[in-house]
Amino acid sequence: MTPTMAPTLKMAFFAAAAVGMLEAGAASAQTGACLITKTDTNPFFVKMKEGATAAAEAAGIDLSTFAGKYDGDVETQVAAVESCIASGAKGILITPTDSRALVPVVTQAREAGMLVIALDTQFEPADAADATFATDNFKAGELIGQWAKATLGDEAANAKIALLDLNASEVSVDYQRDNGFLQGFGIDIKDPTDIGDEDDPRIVGNDVTDGSPDGGRTAMENLLQIDPDINVVYTINEPAAAGAYEALKAFGKEEGVLIVSVDGGCPGVRDVGAGIIGATSMQFPLLMASKGIDAIKAFAESGEKPENSEGLDFFNTGVELITDKPVDGIPSLTSAEGLEKCWG
Repeated sequence: MTPTMAPTLKMAFFAAAAVGMLEAGAASAQTGACLITKTDTNPFFVKMKEGATAAAEAAGIDLSTFAGKYDGDVETQVAAVESCIASGAKGILITPTDSRALVPVVTQAREAGMLVIALDTQFEPADAADATFATDNFKAGELIGQWAKATLGDEAANAKIALLDLNASEVSVDYQRDNGFLQGFGIDIKDPTDIGDEDDPRIVGNDVTDGSPDGGRTAMENLLQIDPDINVVYTINEPAAAGAYEALKAFGKEEGVLIVSVDGGCPGVRDVGAGIIGATSMQFPLLMASKGIDAIKAFAESGEKPENSEGLDFFNTGVELITDKPVDGIPSLTSAEGLEKCWG
């Protein structure tokens, strides 16, 4: 038979148990958040995850992270949102791989009382999320278009342009950058939410890359078959630009071709320094993610939701043109300066 517990020992035991229960309650009440990216291999999303993780640790937020298997993997992102709803997380940060197809599931998340913030890529409509923290993607495209036009000078009238886009879904980030580039280059865009409806004879064609080096190489090879004299290449991002350069090099065409892109990752900035990319528009994914975590914390504490930048339907996290061949009238940073800021 177990001896009767002494009164003093019994009080200490129950006090310790009470403390344990309080600590468990505090742990279970910790604010939960989810980060859902398009992939976990693209360096852009790796940096975004770093920013969210560091901010969550500083804010005492329990962060769960998810990613699609490839750019365009809607099913995995839908399942991730459903898991976040089931977990009782307070907010979701998501880079939607399809800005339309994911609207129903994020609507369910908001109806469940969660704060939903899109990062980098807006939903369609934008107000399907509570907020968007992103680059002005149209402006990012416009800057590299203006730079390419100014760099070519009079020869811009005779340009032969290849457009290396993201995928057939034509998500918002895709058509915004593509059409921004065309407008910056001085080409009349028809529908600003569509890709490939222009009739300017300088456009050789469009192809898709999935934002990857392999995709960039294949797309460039396809377009060189149409016209081997392409001299301007727009790419959705820097991994696609790297692939495009390899294709040009294999065809002996790397000299005299302007490649422009969007991302501003450290590898891409180094490619600017090496002369592979002529100019790129730098984004700030770490800032997008950290601000997203801050917004979830504020929402959990007060119900406050973030506000858009003035005159925009998203919060603008900024963009910088990076080039070692600056042109008058377009503010830019050198690649050396860009390496001090890349993806901060």
